[in-house]
Amino acid sequence: MTGDLRATAREFARTKVAPLVAEMDRAAAYPPTLVKELFEAGLMGIEVPTSYGGLGGQLVDVIAAIEELSQVDPAVGVLVDVQNALVTSVLLRHGSGDQRRRFLPRLTANAVGAFAISETGAGSDAFAMSTTATRDGADYLLDGAKAWTTNAAEAGLFLIFARTGAALTAFLVERGTPGLSIGPRHDKLGIRASSTCDLTLTGVRVPAANVLGRQDAGGELAVEALNIGKLGIAAQLVGLAQGALDVAVAHARSRTQFGRRIAEFQGVRFPLARLAAELAAARALLYQTVEDLPGMSAVARLRATAMAKLVASDVAESAASTAVETLGGIGFTSQRPAEKLYRDAKIGKIYEGTSNIQLRTISATLFSEGS
Repeated sequence: MTGDLRATAREFARTKVAPLVAEMDRAAAYPPTLVKELFEAGLMGIEVPTSYGGLGGQLVDVIAAIEELSQVDPAVGVLVDVQNALVTSVLLRHGSGDQRRRFLPRLTANAVGAFAISETGAGSDAFAMSTTATRDGADYLLDGAKAWTTNAAEAGLFLIFARTGAALTAFLVERGTPGLSIGPRHDKLGIRASSTCDLTLTGVRVPAANVLGRQDAGGELAVEALNIGKLGIAAQLVGLAQGALDVAVAHARSRTQFGRRIAEFQGVRFPLARLAAELAAARALLYQTVEDLPGMSAVARLRATAMAKLVASDVAESAASTAVETLGGIGFTSQRPAEKLYRDAKIGKIYEGTSNIQLRTISATLFSEGS
C-alpha cells in the first residue's frame, strides 16, 4: 500500500493543505473542514483494519503519509502522527476487543486522539509524573494535571497516563468526562496550527473497562508507544527537511545575480548538495528502522528509534536554516515558506525526547548487556 498511500498523501498535501498553510500559521488553528477531509481521506486511521473503518495499512504507510504531509506543513504532519503513531497504534496493540470496537471506528471517522503523558514537573523525566489514579469500586478517579498535550483542542479521546501506586497505568478518557478540563492553546514559535494545551483532572471518573492494557503496565506501554512516536516525529522532520530543500533549490534555479543563476555558484550549490546527502541518509535510516523494528530486541529498539529521531532532527534544522540563507533577505520574511519551516524545525530537537535524551538513550544502550 505504501506507494498508493504516499501518492494520496502527497496529493492531499498539495491540493488541500498548501493553500491553507499561511492562514493556519497566522490563526494558530486548523480549519475544521481540513480535519474532516483528513478523516475522509483515510489519513487518520491508516493502520486500523478495514473492519473498523480504517485503511488496513502498516507502520511504514503511516511514516510515508506523515513525511509527505510535513513537506508542505509539519503542523498537519504532527496531527496525523499523534493520531496514528501514538493513539491508534497503542489501541491496536494493547486494546481489548471491547475497546477496539468502541473506539477505533470513532478514531477513523471523526474523533481526534491525544496522548497525555507530560507534566510541568515531568518532561524529559516523564515517569516522574504526579497525576494519580485511585480505585473507587468499579472505577478509577484521576486527579492531577498534564502539560503540552498535542491535539488537545480537537481531541475527542485522550490516552492519559497516571500513577497507580509505584507504577503507571494508561486510561482511555473521552472528551466531556466530568472533571476533565482542557486549557487554552499555548502560543508557540512553530507548528502553530497544531494545538498544544494543558489538562486539569479533578476527580475524573473512568471505568475499569477503559484501562488500556492492564493496571500498573503503563510504563512498558508508554515506552513502546514512544518508540513508535519517535519514528513518527522523525518522519515529520525528514518531510520538513525535504520541503526546505525543495524551496531552496527552486529559488537557486530562478534567482539571478551578477548575470547568472545563483545555482551556478559553488557557494550555493555545495551546501545544498551536502544537505541532499544528509537528508538521504536520514530517510534511509528512518525507513530501515521501520522495516527492522519487529525483529529487534527491546534494547535495539530504544537505540534505533533514538538514532532515527536524533539524525532527522539535526537534518531538519540544518535544512531549514540553509533554505533561509539561500533565499537571502526574502527568506527571512513570511513571504516564502522557508521562514515558517525554520520556526517549525526547532521543536524537532525538543518533543518526543530532546536530543540530549536521545544521546543518553543511545549511549546507555551501547554499553548495556545484550546490546
